Amino acid sequence: MTGTPFIPRTLVVHLGAPSAAAENVYVDFPDYIKNVASSEIYPTWPEAALRANIYAQISYALNRYYTEWYRSQGYDFDITNNTQFDQSFTPGREIYDSVSAIVDEIFNSYVVRRGSVEPYFTQYCNGTTSTCEGLSQWGTVPLAEQGLGPYDILVRYYGDDIDIVTDAPVRTGQPSYPGRPLRLGDSGNDVQQMQIRLNRISTNYPGIPKINPADGNFGVDTEAAVRAFQRVFRLTEDGIIGNATWYRVTYLFNAVKRLSELDSEGIRIDELPRRYEQLLSLGDTGDQVRVIKYYLNVISTYYNTIPTIPVNDVFDQETEAAVRAFQQTFGLPVDGIVGRQTWQAMDDAYESILSSTQLIDGGVVLFPGRVLQSGFQGQDVATIQEYLAYISTVYPAIPAPAVTGVYGLETVQAVEAFQRQFGLPQTGTVGVTTWDAIATLYSDLRTGNAQQMGQYPGSELSMQENEVTP
Repeated sequence: MTGTPFIPRTLVVHLGAPSAAAENVYVDFPDYIKNVASSEIYPTWPEAALRANIYAQISYALNRYYTEWYRSQGYDFDITNNTQFDQSFTPGREIYDSVSAIVDEIFNSYVVRRGSVEPYFTQYCNGTTSTCEGLSQWGTVPLAEQGLGPYDILVRYYGDDIDIVTDAPVRTGQPSYPGRPLRLGDSGNDVQQMQIRLNRISTNYPGIPKINPADGNFGVDTEAAVRAFQRVFRLTEDGIIGNATWYRVTYLFNAVKRLSELDSEGIRIDELPRRYEQLLSLGDTGDQVRVIKYYLNVISTYYNTIPTIPVNDVFDQETEAAVRAFQQTFGLPVDGIVGRQTWQAMDDAYESILSSTQLIDGGVVLFPGRVLQSGFQGQDVATIQEYLAYISTVYPAIPAPAVTGVYGLETVQAVEAFQRQFGLPQTGTVGVTTWDAIATLYSDLRTGNAQQMGQYPGSELSMQENEVTP
């Protein structure tokens, strides 16, 4: 999964061994944990033992879900009910009242290894017919009878560097794959997640080059790393992250970090994608607010149900109203919040407009839908070079790049100079914000310099210029 863990509303449980032809059932997460606990432990055990076991059961299930252990291997479920692989789950079984009450209280709490963000792989066994290096379910009973609390019992088995996360958010989960291939020019959290994971995998497989920086922009270095990964793991070598490559990267990332092992390396906070916030809502500020406003204004040109709003970096009430209008127009849940589903729909609508036109008011070209950076080629590169060259005639601090259609060092320097001149982050790349700023200034300068009929030309006319020949 992308980002920090949450409690899924529903788990997909496979009623059999992973490869067995068996039914998948959809179970509310608290109900799943109640069933597992009622199947594995006894309601007469001391409460501290019950709680320690339920914490372990919750964390185990969440680890399977968060790491997409089965989905990354091509399965269409989150966990099995086969105790050789996972937890005991019996559809329709009786749920113990004492278990139900505890689960209702702590179902959104889980164990983590200190310094890591993912739910810890709390391996356990019953301690009688089977033993393991993790928690012994029967072994928790005498510890509770000695007066140890749930956390202290867990520490006995998993070490003193664990914490319990409480009040985790509950959300409707989605597979991590964004639903469409990632390719050269794309940007966002999904790209950054793949960059971070490829970089970690490359430590174990040095034939895969490092991506530096892992900034969420799918450039030529990312494409090269993807191609190398595909070559090493015998996937179609096209440099595109489709479903198969996405989940193969996910599987290998889990494997090299041992995320489903007691000695897991863990996922650090700096290994989470931070290119874009997961959600944008009323009161937020920043570059990504400006991006959604740009998209909304372009889309509003073709959908009169969506109002035009000023493009700035503040998510104000006007923005919220425009987002709600967009969501209603495109049949999305109307909450005024830009989450992954709204982002995707906005991006799709924008791409659809791009396929039919490239110009907006003022005669300038729309953002081409890909972040331009060093090594890129094409007409969109030539367009931004043309705009910068014209701007440089008015702003000499901005060097004029040659209009070649190739994004080389000269273009990087011109873009950086423009960004420095106008207070934008000096990335040397052209995303939505920089494209809009360059295109808007170019349009303003061209409009300002174009002489209209009857307009004062800006210099005095000589007698000779005004002379009329009879």
